[in-house]
Amino acid sequence: MVTQDTINRINELYHKSKAEGLTPEEAKEQIELRKEYVAAFRNNLRGTLDTIKIKNPDGSIIDVKKRHDEKMKNNEDKK
Repeated sequence: MVTQDTINRINELYHKSKAEGLTPEEAKEQIELRKEYVAAFRNNLRGTLDTIKIKNPDGSIIDVKKRHDEKMKNNEDKK
């Protein structure tokens, strides 16, 4: 989980990189923090998408997670 302190540090490093540049250690820290943030964002988005169901005008309901899993399985079968 990404804390507000982590987000603040990412922003601080970004602003410093634009203003004066980063040291190699700070650049490495920035990369690691961004990776952590992106991973947390993707996990959160995946969790949200896994719970979405779409109701069509005809009344049928599509489970987004199930449809995604089927699509991914079909793509793997084609390889």
